[in-house]
Amino acid sequence: MATGLASMHILLVEDNALVASGLQAGLGLQGFACTLAHTLAQARALQAQNRFDACVLDLGLPDGDGLQLLRQWRAAGVQLPVLILSARSALEDRIDGFRSGSDDHLAKPFDLTELALRLQALLRRAPAAQAQDGAQEPLALGALTLEPASGLLWRGDERIDLPRREALLLAALARAHGRVLSTAQLHDSLYDSAESVESNTVNVHVHHLRKKLGADIIETVRGLGFRLGAAYCSSGGAPAHAPQP
Repeated sequence: MATGLASMHILLVEDNALVASGLQAGLGLQGFACTLAHTLAQARALQAQNRFDACVLDLGLPDGDGLQLLRQWRAAGVQLPVLILSARSALEDRIDGFRSGSDDHLAKPFDLTELALRLQALLRRAPAAQAQDGAQEPLALGALTLEPASGLLWRGDERIDLPRREALLLAALARAHGRVLSTAQLHDSLYDSAESVESNTVNVHVHHLRKKLGADIIETVRGLGFRLGAAYCSSGGAPAHAPQP
């Protein structure tokens, strides 16, 4: 049994009863406690009523697609780490998962030991991110305010919902206060070293942020990386007033 993980509570969303029972037993031997959900509705209700440390999410569920649930969670500010476990292993499927807010993707068939190790990596990273100085404090980006804890972005009283990765990238640039961050540095702020993602993933996130917030939100410094646009750089610290939801 893995040490130090007995109290780690996993929400396991899987409609195949045989696979679900095998996962519950196998992860239990690794030190994880699993609560099963066989539908989106069950997963939604369980997440609302319990505290979980991570979620293992299947995609093809009887009442809908798992990505639908993931997008709803991220839009609502639910930052539960999510590992997608699915037979959909094509590059487009993995990209869709990451864009929807997933933290990792493992294709079926899979090795149980690898699944356990990936979950351990997610669980190690979650408290480390929260432990950063000021990591949960609102960040001022010119007329915008980013709430790292929820991933919500505000322009005055206007709420702008961002996928989790885009919010993390914007927060990393905001904390750099105009300094250039390399693609590798930004990648490390978004993904665990064990995750296999495409080399242009950071560029994709930057592209989406520019489309939503304006081309000047992020500047490209050729050969070096990216930095926050000058109009969005603040002198540091929390914004003068918190936005009203």
